[in-house]
Amino acid sequence: MSQIRLMHAKLHRVRVTEANLDYIGSMTIDQDLLDKVGILPLEEVEVINLSNGNRWSTYAIPGTPGKKEICANGGGALLCQTGDILIIFAYEERDRAEVLQVGHQARVFVADEYNYPQDFFYQTLHPDQGKLQFYSSSDTQLEIGK
Repeated sequence: MSQIRLMHAKLHRVRVTEANLDYIGSMTIDQDLLDKVGILPLEEVEVINLSNGNRWSTYAIPGTPGKKEICANGGGALLCQTGDILIIFAYEERDRAEVLQVGHQARVFVADEYNYPQDFFYQTLHPDQGKLQFYSSSDTQLEIGK
């Protein structure tokens, strides 16, 4: 069985509300945002800072629901500052053969300047006659071979 890593969740263009160097690691993310895309507490996340190009991995911890907080903690606090725009995403391991048979779906949340929803959509790989079709909410379709 060949395992592959596929994105399953993405928080796109969320803004840093705090950077806390003295907290022991992680990324605090509003629980509502975690729930919306399906990221679990303690799950590994990749972080890309669109404001300065820094990229790092850490783990998610739930913040207060509804507060819309995105707080880089520990060493991550050195890689961003309040107001920076981030992309936070999570992967899952999947069996390649299974993906080719049943497909895959990722959730994407696009934030406004206050971390409220601007858009939400799914990105889907759908099996079709031995190939995968890629779909997103914009109905853009790309064929992907094996």
